[in-house]
Parts: sequence; structure tokens; C-alpha cells
Amino acid sequence: MNSSAKLKILLDSTYILPIVGIEVEGTEKVLILLKKLRKEKKAEFYYTQFNILEILGKITKTKYDPKIVAAGLSSIQEEFNPTYPTTEGYIKALNLKKKGFKDLIDLLLYTTSLTRNLLFLTRDDTLINFLEK
Repeated sequence: MNSSAKLKILLDSTYILPIVGIEVEGTEKVLILLKKLRKEKKAEFYYTQFNILEILGKITKTKYDPKIVAAGLSSIQEEFNPTYPTTEGYIKALNLKKKGFKDLIDLLLYTTSLTRNLLFLTRDDTLINFLEK
């Protein structure tokens, strides 16, 4: 599969947390599939600084091993592609927040994927239902 045919996926933080040692219930099968796609070079994975911010916030609420967190953060930077919001994405996120969605980080991830033409992998039903309405 050539690089232009690869899936380009911005991951929600749920799928990145296990890399820094925070297991998320119910993600095992998806993580196996993501690893397979990456190994077969069928997908490229992206992250933003918003993912890192969200991950750090969740880590502070747990007992964590700083060595695992450091190794995981390094791995994210080495193995995933960084992406950044566009001005259009910021404005879209603000508009969606104004319409009533509370989690700005999730909106920024979604609008970054939208304006950068990336698929967005999330299991956040609240966000999905909000966007569908």
C-alpha cells in the first residue's frame, strides 16, 4: 500500500493513554487493530499538544511511574506525527463550544482532524451524539 493510500488518523487521548501506562478499559481490541495497521504500514497516527495536555491531566489523578510516563511520551513523539490546529479549526471549536459542548479539548481534537483532513478515532459518545445533532 503506498503512502498516499494510508489512513491518516488523529487519535483521541483514550487510545494514547496506554502508551504512558494508563490502561483504559474496553480499548484492547482497537489497540490490537491499530498496532496491526501500523505494522502493515496501512495507517499513520497523529497527535496534538492537546492530547498531551489531556494525558498529563489524567496522569496526575493516578499513581504513575515517571519512567513509564517518560518512555511513553518519548515513544509518542518518535512514532506518531504531530499535527496542529488551523485558525479555522480554532474558530469551529469555539462555535461548537458556544452551542453547548463542554469539553474544549475534545472539540479542538475533532476540529483539528476536520480541518487537517484526518480521520478522528474517538469513543466519546457524548461528543459523537453532540456532533450528530
